[in-house]
Amino acid sequence: MPKRIILGIDPGSRHTGYAILVEEGRVFRAIACDAIHVDHLKDHTDRLQYLYRAVTDLIREYRPTDCAVETPVYGVDPLAMLKLGRAQAAALLAIANEELPVCEYYPKAIKKAVTGNGNAAKKQVAYMLEKLVTLPSNRMSADASDALAVAWCHQMALDRPVGTSSGKAYHQNNGKSSWAAFVDENPDRVSS
Repeated sequence: MPKRIILGIDPGSRHTGYAILVEEGRVFRAIACDAIHVDHLKDHTDRLQYLYRAVTDLIREYRPTDCAVETPVYGVDPLAMLKLGRAQAAALLAIANEELPVCEYYPKAIKKAVTGNGNAAKKQVAYMLEKLVTLPSNRMSADASDALAVAWCHQMALDRPVGTSSGKAYHQNNGKSSWAAFVDENPDRVSS
């Protein structure tokens, strides 16, 4: 029987990646890696409802013990960021309504958990996941790979012994606003 089943989600306004990471002993398997596609729906509200229902269905099918969602922190287009935040909220609401624990992780923390480098390229993250996790036989999309990285990040956070880290690098809810944390993590992107 699996020790943990983690649902990782990489929210998107058109394609939301998801992955189910199973820990059996010290072996990690991705039993599902795919994306929820909502780009066929024109109305944004319909997309959010579809996403909410799809995440709820995933939870009921795979019965995860834990859930993790990537937190978007910046973007060029404010409207796109708003839509992305709404997609994240739909996923979080689906998880909360199924009464499961959920953690949020910044993109840099996810990359660091997988590669050791918070500025790693997506290809580096995908390469490392191939080494760390037994993957499904089908080829993963970039959205699915990103979701698997979210699940792996959560697995690493759960495995850290208590007291070894404050968790600031990983957890969204660390007492700072997301903007304050963003500024701390990205001093080179802030001008006076």
